[in-house]
Amino acid sequence: MTKYIHLPLSGLEPPLNEIETAVQDMAHRFAEDVLRPVGTAVDALSPEAAIAPESPLWDAIEQAKALGASVSVMQDLTPLERARFSAITAEEYAWGDAGVGGLILISQLPALFAMRVGNEEMTEFCDGKPGCWAITEPDHGTDTLDAEGSLQAANGSYGKPNCLARIDGDKIIINGQKSAWISAAMTAQVCALCCHLEDGAGTRPGLAMIVPLDAKGVSRGKPLDKVGVRGLNQGELYFDNVEVPISHLLAGPEDYTDFIYHCWASVNAHVGNMFVGVARAAYEHALAYAHERKQGGVPIIQHQNVRSRLFHMFRKVEAARALARRVAEYNETAPMPALQGSMSAKVTSTQTAFEVASDALQIFGGNGLTKEYPMEKLLRDARAGLILDGCNEILSIKAGGLLINPDLI
Repeated sequence: MTKYIHLPLSGLEPPLNEIETAVQDMAHRFAEDVLRPVGTAVDALSPEAAIAPESPLWDAIEQAKALGASVSVMQDLTPLERARFSAITAEEYAWGDAGVGGLILISQLPALFAMRVGNEEMTEFCDGKPGCWAITEPDHGTDTLDAEGSLQAANGSYGKPNCLARIDGDKIIINGQKSAWISAAMTAQVCALCCHLEDGAGTRPGLAMIVPLDAKGVSRGKPLDKVGVRGLNQGELYFDNVEVPISHLLAGPEDYTDFIYHCWASVNAHVGNMFVGVARAAYEHALAYAHERKQGGVPIIQHQNVRSRLFHMFRKVEAARALARRVAEYNETAPMPALQGSMSAKVTSTQTAFEVASDALQIFGGNGLTKEYPMEKLLRDARAGLILDGCNEILSIKAGGLLINPDLI
């Protein structure tokens, strides 16, 4: 028999250096010992119970803080180090659980956005606090990220925004609603809010600012009851004459489009690396089960069809990881990040996760349909990835538009 080659956690990626290996080992242990059991427990709870004070979710959040992977620490890294560490951590956390792992990663976004625009006061204010990023609105989905209107249908209109902010002297006043799809909204203490600006000329994109969620006039809706990634709570935020100091501003109308572009490029790449972890988890479960389960007197991995299916799962995981990590590194080190690259990583990785999870469940057979085995949850989590952070169809249209070279038309 051909000699078996044991691959490391990062598969066919180039070897990690000593520090990267330590980061990966720490993230993997946390994912295995904390995120996976907590994610399974929270998945079985109601949305209200999942965020209640006695939920195991809070212990996972506190243990994540103890790991010391704060935004202030990331400030001291080179762009390439930051990209590699983030990609490794995102994959391992989502390998443990896409919901709870995703919640912990998303909670850092307000501090990360503040760091990227050089707002040191807000970086320090947000760092270590659970956060969220409020974008979509009841009447607006991914188009809220399309500040220049490139996704708008011919002769169409995005219509009136549901959330507006105006600048009044040294403060920003916010009114309106953000939709129920704000990830981590129920557990966040601070919010990176993006909305339209209201001024004498009417309304236009836009303003981005940090909003403490204990501010007067802020209220929350109910957490959504979802099919997948149930450890990642999502719900509405309401703003009734909420006031924040002008120092909380991250971007104004003159640089809002550029701010959104960079945020979108960063988050989509992050999600791409996360769902590599989901795909890898599904593949690893199926590979182990295929060695244990016997049919026809032999482990099912001895059957050619099972081996063929596992191989295609393996190659898809490796291809998705190669793209997701390359995009993350390119976008952190290039003069201008390539949004089409981030979107390709997000679409490829989430589609891969769904395909691999479906094939993995098939290998488990009837057992895969039961809650005694991990596959039905992984399939639900993977399916959610096709919609989270921009549904793949809209991302593909947006990314396709970015391939148009005006000099050739």
